[in-house]
Amino acid sequence: MPLKILLVTEYFPPEIGAGSNRAFELSKRWIEKGASVTVITGFPDYPDGVIPEEYKNYKFLKEEYQGINVIRTYTVAAPNRGFLKRVISFSSFMFSSIIQGTKASRKQDILIATSPPFSVGIAGYIISRLKKIPFIFEVRDLWPESIIQLGQLKNKFIIKVLESIERFLYKKSIHIVPVAESTTAVLKKKGISKSKITVIKNGVNLNEVIPQQKDSELSVKLGLNRKTIISYIGTLGLSHALDKVLETAKLLSNKNEVGFLIVGDGAERENLLKKSQQYDLQNVCFIKKVEKEKIASYYSISDILIVSLKDLPIFKKVIPSKLFEIMAFEKPILISVDGEARSVVESANSG
Repeated sequence: MPLKILLVTEYFPPEIGAGSNRAFELSKRWIEKGASVTVITGFPDYPDGVIPEEYKNYKFLKEEYQGINVIRTYTVAAPNRGFLKRVISFSSFMFSSIIQGTKASRKQDILIATSPPFSVGIAGYIISRLKKIPFIFEVRDLWPESIIQLGQLKNKFIIKVLESIERFLYKKSIHIVPVAESTTAVLKKKGISKSKITVIKNGVNLNEVIPQQKDSELSVKLGLNRKTIISYIGTLGLSHALDKVLETAKLLSNKNEVGFLIVGDGAERENLLKKSQQYDLQNVCFIKKVEKEKIASYYSISDILIVSLKDLPIFKKVIPSKLFEIMAFEKPILISVDGEARSVVESANSG
């Protein structure tokens, strides 16, 4: 009998982003190994908070997505900005996924919940208890520590409550799967046995990420031809310190041979656009969002790719997934992240 896996994740294709890509790629590989996979997820709205037309009229939907059984459940759509809006969105998925998870007719052997957001871990544990199946907790980012260090959460009482829930989930899971080696040390300090931890790093599908010839038409269209193009491609989030990229662009504004390309959407997009206008930056080009099939063209015109995070202790323990994508596209990396991510770049001699 094949192993029956129930995966609970807030992010899943056609959404873009590291969490969505990882959930999809792992699901495909489990199926290739003979497992049966059911995914409980929300309706795609990341990062702009807009649900595509083909999903707009549904509150609940069962579909098969590239051979994977997917149960989409109600989520309050919210852009990846505004802490309260995101809390409401996370909470709505938590409650609706618990309802749909317990109603799922197929008997599963194991449940895997992937965080962030933190609320998915809570939903996963409750579903596993109600269905009486083991619970594995995948930790892609350390919450609530990340949002505390980013200054998004300051209420001491709420922090204590969330830290208690975090310890509870670690204790109740049969296994914990972080995506970076340095997370293991953090978990051990929280009293988790090393035997209960298995690191599975992010990666990239080399069958899909294929370097291509420079798309000269695109660079002309963007007004970046005849320039060395320094690019950031990904989520424009609070953690990414992209204001520093604009500060650098300002310093190089008199260098006509250098141009900056910022591709993506997220919580900081509007602030970055305002700052670019304030500095009157003529050497920076913003592209809001690009379909997955077209992203290779933007890599093809880029000479250097930026990987940037704020200078906070928490980010010394993470490896941004875009590192692996940039390496697969065979582009040099300009990294402003210390810790494990820097070690990866240095060991690969790719920076």
